[in-house]
Order: sequence, then structure tokens, then C-alpha cells
Amino acid sequence: MSSDGRHIVHSHGGQPGSDTVQYNVPGHLAVDDNDFVFVADVFNRRVTWLSPTLEYACQIVPRNQLKRWPCRLYLDAKRHLYVADNEWDEQRRRTCCSV
Repeated sequence: MSSDGRHIVHSHGGQPGSDTVQYNVPGHLAVDDNDFVFVADVFNRRVTWLSPTLEYACQIVPRNQLKRWPCRLYLDAKRHLYVADNEWDEQRRRTCCSV
């Protein structure tokens, strides 16, 4: 988004799906000091890492390392990434994935 929040400067992902460069509910983002972007892809159960130009870099946390759904990310000052992989139910869905 532009600094005023009105225009999309660059996007990544396109149509929903499970391919490497697709997402199925990108529920939360974290950005480091070098403008790399971490994306919690909730329904694909993974966390991906994008370059500052939003090009796919790699999968940081694959599906088999998560017990549940990655709903929140936190990146601390030492670049430790914390992933909340919450249990999923319809009552909590709105609070888990609202951005």
C-alpha cells in the first residue's frame, strides 16, 4: 500500500490457492527492518517469506511444523519470529484472522 493507504503499490499472491506463490487466507503479516515480509497463510498452514519487492523467497514454517492454524506473527528486535498456531473453530475465526 502507498503511505497514505489509498493505492496498491505492489501485490503478491493473485488468486487463492495452495501453490508456492498463492495464499488461502493470508491472515497476518510481519515486516522486518530490511522490509522482508513474513506472511501467515492460515488455510495452507504455512508461513512464507517475501523479499522487499514482494517476490517469494522461501517457506519459513512449513505445514508439517504447525499443529494448527498460523493466525498471528510477531517479529522481535532480534529477528526471532513467533507464530501463534491456534486451534480453529467458527466462533473464534473472526478474531483469529481479522487484520
